[in-house]
Amino acid sequence: MRDGARLAARIWLPEVAEQEPMPAIMEYIPYRKRDLTRGRDATNHAYMAGHGYVCVRVDMRGSGDSDGVLTDEYTQQEQEDGVDAINWIAKQPWCNGKVGMMGISWGGFNSLQVAAKQPEALKAIISLCSSDDLYSDNMHYMGGCLLGDNLSEATVMFAFNTLPPDPEIVGDRWRDMWFERLKGSGLWLEQWLEHQRRSEYWTTSSICEYYSDIKCPVYAIGGWADGFTNTVFRLLEHLDVPRKGLIGPWGHKYPHQGIPGPAIGFLQEALRWWDYWLKDKDNGIMDEPSLRAWLQDSVPPDTSYEERPGRWIGEPGWPSTNIAHRRHRLGPYTVDLGSQEEVGERPEDELEATEMGLRSPVSVGMFAGKWCSYAATPDLPGDQREEDGGSLVFTSRTLDEPLEIFGTPSLELELSADKPQGMVAVRLSDVAPDGKATRVTYGLLNLSHRDSDAHPEPLEPGRHYRVQVPLNGIAQNFPAGHQLRVSVSTSYWPLAWLPPEPVQVNIYPEKSALHLPVRSPREDDVSLPDFGAPECAEPLKTTSLAPSEHNWLLHRDLASKESVMEVVNDQGNFRIDDIGTEIHRSNREWYSVVDDEFTSARGETYTERVFKRDDWNVEIYTRTVLTCDSEQFHIHAQLDAYEDDYRVYSQNWERSIPRDNI
Repeated sequence: MRDGARLAARIWLPEVAEQEPMPAIMEYIPYRKRDLTRGRDATNHAYMAGHGYVCVRVDMRGSGDSDGVLTDEYTQQEQEDGVDAINWIAKQPWCNGKVGMMGISWGGFNSLQVAAKQPEALKAIISLCSSDDLYSDNMHYMGGCLLGDNLSEATVMFAFNTLPPDPEIVGDRWRDMWFERLKGSGLWLEQWLEHQRRSEYWTTSSICEYYSDIKCPVYAIGGWADGFTNTVFRLLEHLDVPRKGLIGPWGHKYPHQGIPGPAIGFLQEALRWWDYWLKDKDNGIMDEPSLRAWLQDSVPPDTSYEERPGRWIGEPGWPSTNIAHRRHRLGPYTVDLGSQEEVGERPEDELEATEMGLRSPVSVGMFAGKWCSYAATPDLPGDQREEDGGSLVFTSRTLDEPLEIFGTPSLELELSADKPQGMVAVRLSDVAPDGKATRVTYGLLNLSHRDSDAHPEPLEPGRHYRVQVPLNGIAQNFPAGHQLRVSVSTSYWPLAWLPPEPVQVNIYPEKSALHLPVRSPREDDVSLPDFGAPECAEPLKTTSLAPSEHNWLLHRDLASKESVMEVVNDQGNFRIDDIGTEIHRSNREWYSVVDDEFTSARGETYTERVFKRDDWNVEIYTRTVLTCDSEQFHIHAQLDAYEDDYRVYSQNWERSIPRDNI
């Protein structure tokens, strides 16, 4: 790096590259190339190398076998290091000076961020499951509401940031590097909670603040079960470079491993992209639709799906002239699909409106699933009928013919509240003739953030407000014989943290409306090219030593009136055969609340990480507890590190952070 620090990389080098320099593809993430991503790297990067690309998998500063300490996500240091890594790659004798960058999640984020730095050698990127907005469309503050995934992700990084490098790579200095990380990586949850409103802390690395800085072609990819799908729509709309978008039914996975399926031949699609932009092969990829998406068919509600039935659709550009934005008025408990005003019209402004009061129990949200599905546990939303019992519901007539939507729905609400702080959670569901309700999409709004995430303002009790609640983007077919249902609640725990006290929200349905992006079928959809079956390189050889366990469990103690959502993500024990390292990795989470006490909300997480090989034996354990009262959030965190069964490092944190309109 420019300051003399060294980053560790693993390189897949085609045999002829040193005689015939080739383009290179870089993936740049903090998740340990040596062991924890070794399996995924083996199938992805070896495949690309086998098709004529040098692949370079880089451990970020402070992670894996690289120098330094990782103190936060998406820092300017991280982005500068990414530029330096690309410049280093471009100068190597096996590289022809052309570099691409690809990654999922963190690697998708920094592909966009590094592209905005405009390194000369970077010619194109593929960004999967990423966001252009770190505040509101990441795992932090959706609609100004604190997400449960804020605690979950902070815990994941708490565990990652304190792992040691491998002595076989860095030598005798591994222990000094480890202790530097243990002492210096900090408590990220504290940082994130100290910035509860949109500020420079979030916007500095949010691409939505400077789309025009990206000058290279972008392929943006997401999944409907993922938490980052909205980014694909915004990048296609706002970037001024050659770009494509792809959205499947998947969770937070590469599409060739996509669950729910169908998985696709993503690595073949990626090769077409790289061949076009890095090898100047006119293979027609840019003549195909700008945006392709999986139009999901109706399915019964389930917390996990192997497959989502549907079909591929395509649009030549986005926003699309093929999408009609319709505004459907609400009535008491109804959605009027017969009313189809163009968005912007408000013919009901002069109407007298019914007042419908709503004060949801804290149990609404227990069947919401995870903000971002990793398809490792039953983490998708279940039957919405139990959730609807604590909500106001507005149901359409039975459909006479199918209705297809594609884009980002929203709910326009006129409301008032009896307290200065409150939230609304809005769900759009597909109701089958048997009454089962499958959530299609949802959105959240902290009512203090109704006008601005940067400058929230408490509500004036009793005053009427008109607010817009955007829902996550979706492509969905509602079949004839089904109904649409809009459900509104004032809590959505534990997906979102609870307001500081119970609040009654009054909704005025005649002055409210559901906005739907209605799509007309295209004849061209049936002739879209096939993605093909998934392909990859030979899987990594591992030996299972103990089975994995994945589950979501709901515990209700009727005597104490405590409800606990327990999330189990234990990946068991396994050995990586070619390096002999044994690994145990486990995360557990508990989200609890007592009766209807809003300040009883409690999140607890616990992680275990164990690495063993010959005479190397290290263990790292973390525990984080987040609680609150009406004025503050309270954090208690513990970190313990062991070498050869002796505890060599221990640290506790106790922090209290004022609630800022959350």
